[in-house]
Amino acid sequence: MRTRFVLIQTSHAGNVGGVARAMKVMGFDDLVLVQPRWANVLRREETIQRASGANDVLAKARIVDTLDEALEGMSHLCATAMTPRDFGPPTRAPREHFAQLLGAGDPPQGVVFLFGSERFGMRNEDVYRCHVALSIPTAPTFGSLNLAAAVQLIAYDWRQALGGFGAPPLVAERPQADARALGGMLEHLERALVAVDFLDPEAPKKLMPRLNQLFNRAAPSDEEIHILRGVAKAMLQVADKAKR
Repeated sequence: MRTRFVLIQTSHAGNVGGVARAMKVMGFDDLVLVQPRWANVLRREETIQRASGANDVLAKARIVDTLDEALEGMSHLCATAMTPRDFGPPTRAPREHFAQLLGAGDPPQGVVFLFGSERFGMRNEDVYRCHVALSIPTAPTFGSLNLAAAVQLIAYDWRQALGGFGAPPLVAERPQADARALGGMLEHLERALVAVDFLDPEAPKKLMPRLNQLFNRAAPSDEEIHILRGVAKAMLQVADKAKR
């Protein structure tokens, strides 16, 4: 399914770069600008800096004179609006609408998301052309979103609706040390605790069994056992120097 993001009369070059970055991290690269303030906005330094590596999205982006050109080939039009209109398409939260859209028997061939200028948002006549007006749920007392932030939220919800990418694989965990290694470390630590007068060998009580249980819960790796034995060794060396 084709996905396109359209920015109408964007006035800040940095926002164009921010939008490109927001799109790329969600796997989208079809960006069209309608009558941006700067004719060279895709090459401006601020745009490139804010894109933060999404230069391929900027290189592929197009600038057109009319909204009709931007909508060519797309069948489902999604406006973005902070407040509902008295007239026009229904206003829905993105996730709600995406679930309905993809749950239908015949999904559209192309979906386009339209964003208006930073100062005025979308014009009514442009909203009226759309099938839905998407409104991002925000705090009731403050719903103002930066353009790139709004694109990021829409792009994220749409990517999730399409199946998402899944969480990155976890770093492989180090294998847990075996019982022999743990026992050796505890013996080493016990000698060190006695040497620094923390443990009275005549009245040890249940200190070492409690430490044994603690390390069983922690499930230390061989490398961590090595570190703890290094600590015990240093304690013994310091205690030996102090008693000379």
